[in-house]
Amino acid sequence: MTEAALVKYPKPVKAKSKKHRRSKRTVGGTIGLFVFLVAIAAVMAIPLLYTVMSALKPPEEFFLFPPRFFVISPTLNNFTNMGDIISNMQVSFERYLFNSIWISAVTTVIYLYITTLAAYPLAKHDAMPGKKSMNSIITLALMFTPAITAVPQYLVLSVLGLIDTPLGIILPMLASTMGVFLCVQFLSVIPTAIIESAKIDGAGEFRIYRQVIMPNCRPIVMTILIFQFQAVWAATGANIIFTEALKPLPAALSQIATGGIARAGVGMAVAIILLIPPVVVFTISQANVIETMTHSGIKD
Repeated sequence: MTEAALVKYPKPVKAKSKKHRRSKRTVGGTIGLFVFLVAIAAVMAIPLLYTVMSALKPPEEFFLFPPRFFVISPTLNNFTNMGDIISNMQVSFERYLFNSIWISAVTTVIYLYITTLAAYPLAKHDAMPGKKSMNSIITLALMFTPAITAVPQYLVLSVLGLIDTPLGIILPMLASTMGVFLCVQFLSVIPTAIIESAKIDGAGEFRIYRQVIMPNCRPIVMTILIFQFQAVWAATGANIIFTEALKPLPAALSQIATGGIARAGVGMAVAIILLIPPVVVFTISQANVIETMTHSGIKD
């Protein structure tokens, strides 16, 4: 196999079309499954629907008893009040937004690179020294919640001089082992024969990583992207960043939402604004994951 063939070989291959097999599920079973899935979707959509309804409520409707789920007199005053509060803040809204986008983008891109680069030898190099111990440490680290690691994390950042800097948010996010764990499990099913054939053609480890591993682990990369971006976007940097001009958007908007019952509607409007970017990223990434898993596949 030539080097030219190596570049084309590892790319995900579109599955050949096959005749649809006749499903053994009855009409009643199909209807029952559809009803069940609709019910699950409705339950999952209730919090989002309640947030939208609350963002459209005037202040007096929050004092009604018994509380009303749906809004009676919808209004956009909560969004207008939120805009007025933001315009009167010490730092401009554009600065907060830039901080969040910059931190989220940098952290997510670096995390995806570190995750896949670390998972490759752990999944495909059996002779790697300490492989079992590293996998055990990665699995064990998943048991520690952020509340447990908060104090040691702060002490480490303080020693490194990263308090009140964006790196105080970025570095702890890069230390998450969830992405490595998921990527190792996904890469373990990729046939080793592909990697061996690439080595026979003279490809080095980094070339194999770029042209063999990365094209075939696109579904898990998109999945990790969804979780990581959501986690970073929601980070407020509390107790880490104190300079107002360095705070991300969630930190600024959370200050608006903590104004008591009088700002309950404004708080819900803030929640909707913070929800938009993760929903957009989820929608785009989910479509790519489904497309990749549908049209690509490799068999040993």
